[in-house]
Amino acid sequence: MTTAHGPLSALILAGTRPGAPDPMAQDAGVSHKAILPVGGTPMILRVISALQATPGIGRIVVCIDNPAVLAGIIPPDIDILPSSPHGPSASVLAGLTQMGTPLLVTTADNALLRPAWISEFLGKCGPDTDVAAAVAPEATVLRDVPGTRRTFIRLADMAFSGCNLFLFHTPASLAVAELWQHVEKNRKYPLRIAWLLGPGVLLRALCKKLTRAALCNRIGALTGTTAELIPLSDGRAAVDVDKPADLDLTEKLIAADARANP
Repeated sequence: MTTAHGPLSALILAGTRPGAPDPMAQDAGVSHKAILPVGGTPMILRVISALQATPGIGRIVVCIDNPAVLAGIIPPDIDILPSSPHGPSASVLAGLTQMGTPLLVTTADNALLRPAWISEFLGKCGPDTDVAAAVAPEATVLRDVPGTRRTFIRLADMAFSGCNLFLFHTPASLAVAELWQHVEKNRKYPLRIAWLLGPGVLLRALCKKLTRAALCNRIGALTGTTAELIPLSDGRAAVDVDKPADLDLTEKLIAADARANP
């Protein structure tokens, strides 16, 4: 995707939350999960390489709390943005404020990221969409990664897992990042989140009558935007490195891909 102002910018979230260190980083003897070796390569470098190989992607910015940990790891043309101690949503808001829209957002633990997935996602986003999120349908995930344990959000017409890939397409999408921030602040209080989204949404979700369109429409009504969930065709897009089992699975998938494409 190119824009009226040139290539699309991309933001990689790589910071850590304040408090206890990430247990996976600790086990690997590194300060940040973003630099955890995956198949012998720091996973943030795998994400950067996928973005660099995607047509239409221009400026790439890494959002991290301690830029020094990336010294000698990432290419010199990659910019750095300090991450917010208030969580990923606040870091995205900071990125949108500094970089503007459209802005592609992903995470450093999206180690399997492929240029084809990014291109598919961007190609499926409607021209009038303000904000979009890539998802992998449950059937697609189980087909491509049989036996995997993923968290699926179950709607009336679709069960899916997130792919850590978002497009903030227009300036109006900042309102969605602000809603995300409110949700994140209340992540330990499900009733507050339910109240924020509205009792009607909660009731339909509990009765398994909440559809993909209804969910997107509710987000749009709360933020004054047009929102989309974009299904991807490769179930591996739902795999990120969030726990040791994910790391083992990711390395196996990378090795299998290397054998298939020597």
